[in-house]
Amino acid sequence: MKKKMGIVSLGCAKNLVDTEVLMKQLEFSQFDVVFEPESTTSLDSVIINTCGFIKEAKEESIDVILRFAEAKRTGKIRRLFLMGCLTERYRDDLYKEIPEADGIYGVHELQKIVVEVGGEFRRNLIGERRLTSPGHYAYLKIAEGCDRRCSFCAIPIIRGSHRSRPEDEIVTEASILAAQGVKELLIISQDTTYYGMDLYGRRKLADLLRRISDIKGIEWIRLHYTFPHAFPLGILQVMNERSNVCNYLDIPLQHISTRVLRSMKRGMNGEQTRVLIETIRSKVPGIAIRTTLITGYPGETETEFEELCVFIQESSFERLGVFTYSNEEGTAAAMNKDHVPHSVKMHRLKKLMKIQEEISLQKNRSHIGKTMKVILDAKEGDHWIGRTEADSPGIDQEVVIRGTGKKLIPGDFCSVKITDVGYFDLQGVIASQISD
Repeated sequence: MKKKMGIVSLGCAKNLVDTEVLMKQLEFSQFDVVFEPESTTSLDSVIINTCGFIKEAKEESIDVILRFAEAKRTGKIRRLFLMGCLTERYRDDLYKEIPEADGIYGVHELQKIVVEVGGEFRRNLIGERRLTSPGHYAYLKIAEGCDRRCSFCAIPIIRGSHRSRPEDEIVTEASILAAQGVKELLIISQDTTYYGMDLYGRRKLADLLRRISDIKGIEWIRLHYTFPHAFPLGILQVMNERSNVCNYLDIPLQHISTRVLRSMKRGMNGEQTRVLIETIRSKVPGIAIRTTLITGYPGETETEFEELCVFIQESSFERLGVFTYSNEEGTAAAMNKDHVPHSVKMHRLKKLMKIQEEISLQKNRSHIGKTMKVILDAKEGDHWIGRTEADSPGIDQEVVIRGTGKKLIPGDFCSVKITDVGYFDLQGVIASQISD
């Protein structure tokens, strides 16, 4: 009988891709792999792919580890293995604190994990993964690590320097995904706009996008984690040239105060940030911009916070995520003693999101009566959940489509007439189904 291996994946989409690659390797080694097992019944072993990015992610990883460590102590599972970002940073500590672990691995030890759990690592599986997302969309990781040294970020400490994947290898993986029925690719890495600098001596993201957009079956290509400093404007030209490259850009700006940006080591000031946003909007009319901001960064004054509030109102971002500053050991910002109290951080976060609520509602109301192209993600009860070109799965808005009465499947594209809206969702009815 095949041994059942449970896999738990925590953290970001980049971590999830690592998990999917591992799962495919294990399946070829004749393991019966159970993703995110709801119970330990009949499981032989469990691998936990941990996250160690910020405090809350570390706490979640520890909670999950302790739960499965208890399962091993009580005989519910035979073996327990740990991997990922948390283990990369705190391997020695975890060996001391979690004696139940049969193996603890870092972020670059996939081959070692496969072999030590009893499998055979196969190098000919390049580009092959077992998808955990719905079959019509998938994440495509184009690089590993990061050369940036932002003062608040531990990723370079954990993942190392930027390493681009060969262009042909990425295109091969994208082609495999398309052949499996994937229609939407979400391009990810720690810094997608730096792609190619290490391998080819220049930024190659625009060239890569053109090649991927030529693959039959790929209808939407979505860019995530684009770094604002030295932003390669050539990718905006590709958005205009290629209809399947979404007019969507995830660009984490983090702040607008020049002093804060300088302390964050972001490589640009407030005025340059404003000019970049204006340039992006002028070159791709109607683009949906998603950004993330940090409030409560050490030394952030009330004046600097108010500048951030005004910036959100002026920029009117289609999508926005706000985080409170997390003090991460080993980073430059952790040495700063001028920390903002937790209560102040939370007050500021709530105020920023309140501003964004009103912006989002106003933008959503402008869509009432319009017919928009929507990809269907899932059916829930008597309605479908979908997304527009302006929405990435799991982090952005959804479209709730009621009373369809049509034979549809996840991954179908439909024209949806918007009939009502909320702060962070649209509601509508299907006007027509769009053929592939």
